[in-house]
Amino acid sequence: MPRPLRVAIVGAGPAGIYAADALLKSDTAAEPGVSIDIFERMPAPFGLIRYGVAPDHPRIKGIITALHQVLDKPQVRLFGNVNYGTDVHLDDLRSFYDAVVFSTGAMFDRELRIPGVELDGSFGAADFASWYDGHPDVPRTWDLSAEKVAVLGVGNVALDVARILAKTAEELLPTEIPANVHEGLAANKAVEVHVFGRRGPAQAKFSPMELRELDHSPNIEVIVNPEDIDYDEGSIAERRKNKQTDMVAKTLENWAIRDVGDRPHKLFLHFFESPVEILGENGEVVGLRTERTELDGTGNVKGTGVTTDWDVRSVYRAVGYLSDELPKLPWD
Repeated sequence: MPRPLRVAIVGAGPAGIYAADALLKSDTAAEPGVSIDIFERMPAPFGLIRYGVAPDHPRIKGIITALHQVLDKPQVRLFGNVNYGTDVHLDDLRSFYDAVVFSTGAMFDRELRIPGVELDGSFGAADFASWYDGHPDVPRTWDLSAEKVAVLGVGNVALDVARILAKTAEELLPTEIPANVHEGLAANKAVEVHVFGRRGPAQAKFSPMELRELDHSPNIEVIVNPEDIDYDEGSIAERRKNKQTDMVAKTLENWAIRDVGDRPHKLFLHFFESPVEILGENGEVVGLRTERTELDGTGNVKGTGVTTDWDVRSVYRAVGYLSDELPKLPWD
């Protein structure tokens, strides 16, 4: 009698669960069907949707509802607290399953190779996101004593970090914020947050909705320098072919021409500033040095040799995520 195709999936984040959903909807799912076991290192599923999305983004966290529907299928089993390489090994999986899918994701910060990254007060955005989402692998406390903070990067993770640092703890109370995180943010001293991108507005990777949400807080004044609004032929071409790029650019243009208001926390979006060094004294962050860049006609930038030292006491690096190397698997 034929048996179902047996598949193991390592990692119960969105990618792993959507892989299970794709298998259930494929030709493979016809009789005798498919049987799927999902192994997850954490006690609960959903990966970065649970531990990487800011608590004030319930719209994105709502994806969990769709993921639940897949896990509720009778052909799918979830095994939590199972660590690949320790509790289960590749040879085991190959012995008991017809196929193995690895979807362990990327939860570490990409390396930023500039002097000073090792200083106290220099943080990875992925680690900070894990803290404010209550990830069990990170400490329960976080140093939020800096009044002036820099965030490096112009993607949605950088916006999340900047927004959480600039908001008040009370604004986050209606969310799923853990109690220890609320306590930590209540003592947050940050009143200035500076976000730095080495290219221009047309190259920013913000989504339009996430960018506009910055301005919704009654406590955050978003400030853009009019001198940072600049486009070359490559930038204009990108705006014409990409509606989201154009929407982001228009939002930034509107903020650049308005008067600065009186909201207590200032969030500056800086463009054409490439980080070259995190400055330190006695092992602690005391500033950030950037080099001014300019467009080269293609949408890329080149350095001008002009540097600026910024008075900040913490630096958060939001320059992308990095996956970890898994035993017996190729890794690049």
